[in-house]
Amino acid sequence: MPQILIRDVDADVVQRLKERAKENSRSLESEAKLILEQAANEPKLDHEKALKLCDEIRSRFKGRKFPDSAELIREDRDR
Repeated sequence: MPQILIRDVDADVVQRLKERAKENSRSLESEAKLILEQAANEPKLDHEKALKLCDEIRSRFKGRKFPDSAELIREDRDR
Protein backbone atom coordinates (compact mmCIF):
# COMPACT_ATOMS: atom_id res chain seq x y z
CA MET A 1 0.00 0.00 0.00
CA PRO A 2 1.37 3.47 -0.85
CA GLN A 3 2.57 5.75 1.91
CA ILE A 4 2.57 9.52 2.40
CA LEU A 5 5.03 11.63 4.37
CA ILE A 6 3.74 15.01 5.50
CA ARG A 7 6.43 17.41 6.67
CA ASP A 8 6.29 20.58 8.77
CA VAL A 9 2.95 19.95 10.45
CA ASP A 10 2.28 22.58 13.12
CA ALA A 11 2.83 21.21 16.65
CA ASP A 12 -0.63 22.38 17.74
CA VAL A 13 -2.24 20.46 14.90
CA VAL A 14 -0.35 17.30 15.85
CA GLN A 15 -1.40 17.73 19.48
CA ARG A 16 -5.06 18.14 18.53
CA LEU A 17 -4.83 15.07 16.28
CA LYS A 18 -3.32 13.07 19.16
CA GLU A 19 -6.16 14.17 21.45
CA ARG A 20 -8.74 13.32 18.82
CA ALA A 21 -7.14 9.91 18.25
CA LYS A 22 -7.14 9.20 21.99
CA GLU A 23 -10.83 10.19 22.28
CA ASN A 24 -11.63 7.77 19.45
CA SER A 25 -9.39 4.97 20.80
CA ARG A 26 -7.18 5.05 17.72
CA SER A 27 -3.52 5.61 17.02
CA LEU A 28 -2.40 8.94 15.60
CA GLU A 29 -1.68 7.23 12.29
CA SER A 30 -5.13 5.60 12.17
CA GLU A 31 -6.83 8.89 12.99
CA ALA A 32 -4.91 10.79 10.30
CA LYS A 33 -5.62 8.03 7.78
CA LEU A 34 -9.36 8.13 8.55
CA ILE A 35 -9.46 11.93 8.20
CA LEU A 36 -7.70 11.74 4.83
CA GLU A 37 -10.02 8.97 3.61
CA GLN A 38 -13.12 10.94 4.64
CA ALA A 39 -11.82 14.10 2.96
CA ALA A 40 -10.96 12.24 -0.23
CA ASN A 41 -14.41 10.62 -0.37
CA GLU A 42 -16.43 13.79 0.23
CA PRO A 43 -18.62 14.56 -2.74
CA LYS A 44 -17.53 17.56 -4.75
CA LEU A 45 -19.84 20.53 -4.99
CA ASP A 46 -20.12 21.33 -8.67
CA HIS A 47 -20.97 24.78 -10.00
CA GLU A 48 -24.64 23.98 -10.58
CA LYS A 49 -25.13 22.59 -7.05
CA ALA A 50 -23.29 25.57 -5.57
CA LEU A 51 -25.59 28.01 -7.37
CA LYS A 52 -28.65 26.09 -6.18
CA LEU A 53 -27.36 26.17 -2.60
CA CYS A 54 -26.76 29.94 -2.86
CA ASP A 55 -30.31 30.44 -4.14
CA GLU A 56 -31.71 28.41 -1.23
CA ILE A 57 -29.76 30.47 1.29
CA ARG A 58 -30.83 33.74 -0.35
CA SER A 59 -34.47 32.66 -0.22
CA ARG A 60 -34.19 31.96 3.52
CA PHE A 61 -32.99 35.51 4.17
CA LYS A 62 -35.23 37.24 1.62
CA GLY A 63 -36.77 40.43 2.99
CA ARG A 64 -34.55 40.60 6.06
CA LYS A 65 -32.53 43.72 6.75
CA PHE A 66 -28.92 43.42 7.88
CA PRO A 67 -26.70 46.20 9.21
CA ASP A 68 -23.77 47.42 7.15
CA SER A 69 -20.81 45.33 8.28
CA ALA A 70 -18.39 48.22 7.64
CA GLU A 71 -20.32 50.31 10.16
CA LEU A 72 -20.22 47.50 12.70
CA ILE A 73 -16.48 47.08 12.26
CA ARG A 74 -15.89 50.82 12.61
CA GLU A 75 -18.05 50.91 15.74
CA ASP A 76 -16.09 48.02 17.23
CA ARG A 77 -12.74 49.64 16.43
CA ASP A 78 -13.81 52.93 17.99
CA ARG A 79 -14.44 51.29 21.36
